[in-house]
Amino acid sequence: MSDIPSNDGLPVEPADLPHVFADAFNARNLELLDALFEPEAVHVVRPGQTSSGERRRAALPTVVRDRIPITVLLRQVYVVGDTALLINDYVHDGAGPDGTHVHTEGTATDIARRGADGFWRYLISNPSGTT
Repeated sequence: MSDIPSNDGLPVEPADLPHVFADAFNARNLELLDALFEPEAVHVVRPGQTSSGERRRAALPTVVRDRIPITVLLRQVYVVGDTALLINDYVHDGAGPDGTHVHTEGTATDIARRGADGFWRYLISNPSGTT
């Protein structure tokens, strides 16, 4: 991963962020995945456990390697200035690392911010939603 990612593929609309994330995740595009997060972004690993900064970045290769493909369905987007609340349903469905079928679904609540460059990135990624 590069410290200065190119802006190729970054979303210019907040509603596009979950879809760009899913495409990058499924393509195992670590550079784009990292670029979709603010440098100080917080990822909620599970309720009560977060990862941010360098620790979040360092976990990306393992998270992507072990995950099942994802599809997303955006439910709602609320935008105030350069901040957006994104609520989306997601499904991981496919074969796990050991070949067994895995099906996981949930509703994520995420906060995104438009940067000075005009692109939207995650500030808080909370796949657990309200659970």
